[in-house]
Amino acid sequence: MILCIGEILADMIGEQKNGTVTYERKAGGAPFNVACALNKFQTDVKFVGCVGNDLIGQFLVDFAKKFGMDTTYIHQHQSRNTTLAFVELNEEGERSFCFYRKNTADYCLPHVDTALIDSANIVCLGSLMLSDEHCVDYALDVAKRAHVCGKLVAFDVNYRTDIFRNKQSAVETYKKILQVADIVKFSQDEVEIFSEDYVQSLANANKLVLVTLGKDGSKWMFHGKQNNVSTITVNAVDTTGAGDAFFAGALSVLHGHDFASWTEQVLDQALKFGNVAGALNTTGRGAIDSLPSLKTINTYLEKR
Repeated sequence: MILCIGEILADMIGEQKNGTVTYERKAGGAPFNVACALNKFQTDVKFVGCVGNDLIGQFLVDFAKKFGMDTTYIHQHQSRNTTLAFVELNEEGERSFCFYRKNTADYCLPHVDTALIDSANIVCLGSLMLSDEHCVDYALDVAKRAHVCGKLVAFDVNYRTDIFRNKQSAVETYKKILQVADIVKFSQDEVEIFSEDYVQSLANANKLVLVTLGKDGSKWMFHGKQNNVSTITVNAVDTTGAGDAFFAGALSVLHGHDFASWTEQVLDQALKFGNVAGALNTTGRGAIDSLPSLKTINTYLEKR
């Protein structure tokens, strides 16, 4: 089982028509996106997060249930509203974010029992929590207990300038989690924020580093080796959640292999699967609604 912990929110995706901007409500939040994608890819998954006891929070809980997710660990906070992320797209489907996230529910993540951690093979942490000092301690505690239980910790940088406006301070905070994670994911832009040398140092420290490269696919770095893996060509409509679909796809493959058996062939297989998942997810709007099925992904992989 893969345990995903972190933000769950509503993506309000904007579109301009006839001089008026309208927003379409979609379920979102990077670790929740990953959890939903894992579920879609038929990988056992559980999600821990917090929404408000409000209209948006109920929408998210209902969405998760309809999607077939276990909602046992989605807490509804009685006095905080659900987090919102307003998203606007350019002509290529690339996003700009504006978060409504002051004292909202995703700061109040529920305690994770060690028994739940112990039932997982991989514990995947979200990054928005790192904007709060207490939540940083929360993440470090979960990672520590995961390692005590002999579990792997996965972490997607998912850096958002609207949340982390002081880059230097944010990088230092992120490094606390990157230091304890076993699987880390960057976009190429995020590699530039942290520096090529730093990212390489993570790979040299026995961590699996994954880097998404957009239309050029992705790259893995592990045990002094690395490889670029190409992707498929699609007509992108909305890139929201593409990285999450990629990460879920890669984790779903790695989840089926012991850490010691992560050969170059296994890593290539994981990134090929993740690349197709991420690419196909951009062909519709929203991070979750356009997730491809396991059968569809395998059909594309058979053609490559």
